[in-house]
Amino acid sequence: MPGRVEGKVAFITGAARGQGRSHALRLAEEGADVIAVDICSPVATVGYPGATPDDLDETAKLVQKLGRRVVAVQADVREQGALDDAVRRGVAELGRLDIVCANAGILTMALTHEQSEEQWQTMLDVNLTGVWHTVKAAIPVLIDQGHGGSIIITSSMAGLKGTPNCSSYTAAKFGVVGLAKTLAHELAPHRIRVNTVHPTNVETTMVDNALVRSIFRPDLEQPTAEDAKDVYASINIWPEPWIQPVDVSNAVLYLASDEARYTTGIALPVDLGATAK
Repeated sequence: MPGRVEGKVAFITGAARGQGRSHALRLAEEGADVIAVDICSPVATVGYPGATPDDLDETAKLVQKLGRRVVAVQADVREQGALDDAVRRGVAELGRLDIVCANAGILTMALTHEQSEEQWQTMLDVNLTGVWHTVKAAIPVLIDQGHGGSIIITSSMAGLKGTPNCSSYTAAKFGVVGLAKTLAHELAPHRIRVNTVHPTNVETTMVDNALVRSIFRPDLEQPTAEDAKDVYASINIWPEPWIQPVDVSNAVLYLASDEARYTTGIALPVDLGATAK
């Protein structure tokens, strides 16, 4: 039986690990080839380790093990030319483009008045402008092909509600919602759908790290994930601290597939009820 995205090609940023790798594998399981992009290096102002070239290589190997083709490219979403080149290379090798997952993102946490200029600017450069660069690289190809497509932008529960200690992150995640809703209007004549997904905490390095745990449990010197679990869970209305990357990937798969062929301009929470409060 054909997969839900059989024969399609997905362009995924932040694909070396975490949600991006999960999206690549879930779409590959359902028949898609993948253009996998990641910076594969640390980002200044970010207090947890960045992905590595080996991480991106591992994503590529896992996609290939699923019997799908992959083009893996190291590129920084802050650089438009690098993304343009990645899309050109991927389409040249894989033959088309159908799905765009603008997933790359970072997290820094601090009170608004204590964030540095560099922290604020880097956050917007990666999490908002980086999404604009991603879609800007892909849209001309999707339009020229003439058979529509699906753009899925990773926002956050913080793109739907205020989030303490995360003002720059929240601003960027609200920003991509506005971008997506505008693109849904602009691209409707081309049958290109544009939607956002809004995860709660996802058990990845971006959320489960010493910086976040220390903000959640300032009473402890070196809190563990177990120490912070109840605080993570307090964000959600279900008594769970986080979801898994595949839970977000299943939502991405739905939005990428023909099952969502008339779904555009929506904000889809995958958040254990966090935004229902």
